[in-house]
Amino acid sequence: MGNVQTHRDAHDAFNRRDYDEMVRAFRADASYVDHPRGMSVKGPHEFSDWTQGWVRTFSDANLRNPRYIDGGDHTVALFEGTGTNDGPLGTLPPTNKRINVPFCEVMRYDEDGRIVAGEIYYDNVTIMVQLGHMQPLQSG
Repeated sequence: MGNVQTHRDAHDAFNRRDYDEMVRAFRADASYVDHPRGMSVKGPHEFSDWTQGWVRTFSDANLRNPRYIDGGDHTVALFEGTGTNDGPLGTLPPTNKRINVPFCEVMRYDEDGRIVAGEIYYDNVTIMVQLGHMQPLQSG
């Protein structure tokens, strides 16, 4: 199985809420960085907890319309993150509003096709505006 298929399988497992399958290809020492939140997790267990945090905030969270780029020992996934905010977001109460936000995720693999590192990028301001916690920024 190639690295793109490994990335795709992890996303499909997330959408099914099969967290064990989602982290099957993660090495025990894998690291993952959520850049917008300035947070890092280590290993499959912490990564699984991190993703389940999204589901506690957006119980119907889903990865949609993914596009995968094969870079050899790296893959890039561009996708839409969608969901209804029916759980608290940090200290903010649920709004029951939906988000649809672009995400970019990069994964790095060892020679055996196991995930050794990952990182994700998305726009927190877009999330806050879509949830009604912020007004859109005006230019000029």
